[in-house]
Amino acid sequence: MDNKLNRYDILSLVLGSIIGWGSFTLPGVKFLHESGVINTAIGLFIGGLAIIFIQKGYHIMMQQHGEDGGEFSYAYKSMGKKHGFIVGWSLILCYLSIVPLNATAFVLVMKIMFGSNIAFVYLYDVAGYPVYLTEVILASAVIILFAWINIKGLRKSSNVQNVMVLFLVSNILIVLVAMLFGTGTDNLTETYIAHYNFSFSEIAKVIAIVPFLFVGFDIIPQVATDLKFKPEKATRVAIFSISSGIIVYTILNVITALAFTPEQAVQHDWALGTAVMDHVGMIGFLLLVVALMTAVSGGINGFMISSSKLLTSLSRYRLFSAKYQKKNQRDVNVNSIKFVTLLSLLAPWFGREVIIYIVDMSSLLAAIAYLYVCYISFKKALNRWDKYLSFVGVLISVSFIGLLILPFSPGRLSTPSMIFMIAWAVAGFFYYKQYTKKLSTE
Repeated sequence: MDNKLNRYDILSLVLGSIIGWGSFTLPGVKFLHESGVINTAIGLFIGGLAIIFIQKGYHIMMQQHGEDGGEFSYAYKSMGKKHGFIVGWSLILCYLSIVPLNATAFVLVMKIMFGSNIAFVYLYDVAGYPVYLTEVILASAVIILFAWINIKGLRKSSNVQNVMVLFLVSNILIVLVAMLFGTGTDNLTETYIAHYNFSFSEIAKVIAIVPFLFVGFDIIPQVATDLKFKPEKATRVAIFSISSGIIVYTILNVITALAFTPEQAVQHDWALGTAVMDHVGMIGFLLLVVALMTAVSGGINGFMISSSKLLTSLSRYRLFSAKYQKKNQRDVNVNSIKFVTLLSLLAPWFGREVIIYIVDMSSLLAAIAYLYVCYISFKKALNRWDKYLSFVGVLISVSFIGLLILPFSPGRLSTPSMIFMIAWAVAGFFYYKQYTKKLSTE
């Protein structure tokens, strides 16, 4: 039991995965420019509420299905190998892409602190983004560090996560108070509140990316066999984490809005950091950087755990090589960790812009998994109320997918992301055909 996860461990894992790099950068590059403060807050609230409805489907899943692998093994057992593979193939990229994204974010933090002095040995451009050897090495070092921590065991990685999340939340609150004293609320009131206009289009743009923003909540079913408490109680932890994530995203958006108009914010590489530096000074900026680095670390750690657990489950159901079930003396699926690490180490060589295109797909990939879980839970629910809530989860999941793929949707995926999405689906189709053909001949 000493190696099992308690409620605070799970809270730290989920919250650390929900509050990642995007919460610190989106205010400048997306939220204020596209949706302002109030419409962003409404979008986050509606999207978070939608995820809480979807969580009901997950609650039913954990009541009836206490296996690692979460959504994948649930779909596999309930609907068969093909549907299980679709869910697993969707989630593996969804989880894996966030690991190198956060690792390259570490490099951006270093560039913010030390300027372009860390960029040496130019290699090439990918999608207009320059790739430097030193940046690849820095991102790779971060990935390897967290791989080493995870190989040491789930207890070790969880302890690290607990400390990081504590610094993350406390530093954000300190910076908020300091900014309120440093800037006042004049810009926030005059720019974003006094002339506020309700816009469904602006709200929809935020709702569309919510599956990606809050995908961290589904780490819980991935570690179902490592819980020290009954799985049913994990639902309260998930709901609290989602609610906390809504608040933190909103706070960071408000902090940026205290200093900048939408036009000003979008002109800065890191509007939030610039706002804090200009109005609070170096101490406030360093607190923000520490919060950012803990958020990035939490994302890497959380999604390395979930992706390795998912990979092991795929292996257990003979959709990946059996060697990924191998455990070390600390009960860690060491080959799964190494595989996740290897793929993550390849990503920085393609440049951050390509990683972002792939991560943008994560909202759609996550929504597909949500749809499966809620549909299966609807079919399996034991009472009318659970059936009703699960059906609402189905409708919400379909709405998320529609927002991301319909041509007239304000939140539809970019063309590069759609191309990557199609490529990943085609790759999955051929992998499934070849691997199942190989199994049939064994």
